[in-house]
Amino acid sequence: MYYSVKTLLENGKSISEIARTFNIDRKTARKIKKRITEGEITPPSIERKSILDNYKTDIVNYLENELSSVLIHKKLTEKYDLAVSYSAVKRYVKGIKGPDAPFMPLISAPGEEAQVDFGYAGYFIRKGKKVKVWIFCMVLSFSRYGYFELVLDQSVSTFINCHIHAFEFFNGSPKTVKIDNLKSAVLKASFYEPVIQKEYAAMLMHYNSMPVTCRVKQPTDKGKVESGVKYVKNNFIKGLETKDYYEGTKELKIWTDAANQRIHGTTRKIPLEQFRKENLSLLPVSRFEIYTVERRQINNYGHICYRYNFYSLPYKYKGEFVTIKSNGSILKIYDDKLNQIAVHAISEDKGDFITLEDHTPVFRKNTDKYYEKLQSIGQDALIFFDNIKKLRPNYWHRIISGIISFRKYYSNEEINASLKRANLYSAFNYLSVKKILEDKLYDIKDFTAEAPGSGYFTDLKIYDRLTGGNNERA
Repeated sequence: MYYSVKTLLENGKSISEIARTFNIDRKTARKIKKRITEGEITPPSIERKSILDNYKTDIVNYLENELSSVLIHKKLTEKYDLAVSYSAVKRYVKGIKGPDAPFMPLISAPGEEAQVDFGYAGYFIRKGKKVKVWIFCMVLSFSRYGYFELVLDQSVSTFINCHIHAFEFFNGSPKTVKIDNLKSAVLKASFYEPVIQKEYAAMLMHYNSMPVTCRVKQPTDKGKVESGVKYVKNNFIKGLETKDYYEGTKELKIWTDAANQRIHGTTRKIPLEQFRKENLSLLPVSRFEIYTVERRQINNYGHICYRYNFYSLPYKYKGEFVTIKSNGSILKIYDDKLNQIAVHAISEDKGDFITLEDHTPVFRKNTDKYYEKLQSIGQDALIFFDNIKKLRPNYWHRIISGIISFRKYYSNEEINASLKRANLYSAFNYLSVKKILEDKLYDIKDFTAEAPGSGYFTDLKIYDRLTGGNNERA
């Protein structure tokens, strides 16, 4: 009744009308009015439950993994076949996250920080072809002094080169560079444990700087460079009369000088004058050396192909994918954890196999065990061993393993005699030795015959003496 009386009072009903409506005394109606007016009566709180309460644990986990409301709605409907609208999910997520935190402007000390970003600039004409173009922006946070460059891609090498150009433009480097979660720089978008692209981190270290990543979907973390990108788009790109890429690059340099001498819209100060107060680190004596970065798979022979040549790696990595870096003269190879596992000088020839001794498999390097077994067979076995290593450097171990396996069926004397005959006729292969053993051709007494030295038989009679056959022609 109290809330009904309150409603009637709010609609302008008198005490008498209220008393008649509820069939109560006017004194009682006045008492109710007084209690309502003095705030003694408040409407009851109604706790509304949401269907999403049953899935709150999942939603919190999704938020911790930085999923958007769109993705959370998609996962809930797919996983639980839940009939809930995106708007309901969005409201529920906002209730968990709470109101947006108030934005506090980030003040940086001179020389402390630079912010970088890419912005899409549209299509330009380069060498008669239509190409996509981006703007690289680096802004010093204290002075708002900026460097801008037109680029054709957002690759790692381009990203690094732009940093180098910016540092040289500033004639110094800041202590930190705040980067967006660009694929060129950050391999995993995580503010707390960022996996910074190794080559990018090495470049910053070279310039006595270090990377700091922005939080995902927090544009205020790099608001200075975001504003710089918009400023270039609105005040340079839109006003550019040419679409020639090279002409645009020249015009951008002129425009940059003018932009750094204007009164900044936020600080109300001139960036060039503030830039003179920056405390940047001195540039190193030498410029950072850029490497091209690519991926390769190691073949079954323990090599990768690079520019028409084959380069070895430790044999245990056979079949795995590796990262390679090259500056044109040196090739560096890294495993999946970016540990360097090989370095080669790049060959100028084509079709070469460049193999380091340390990279050959253990069964190829360790000749001692083969030597000992062949020594027990006989002196001719050792001679055969020396010859086969010279003539078959890449797969002698298979032939020797086969020769040694003959010991299961033949005596050392028989095998050694067979190898003596094989040495005489330069028959340095498994099948020839096997044929000699099976047919007991080592008993044929013709070792005084003159044998060929090249291994290529031109006289079939000599081959007949080796195999015991008859190759007489009519």
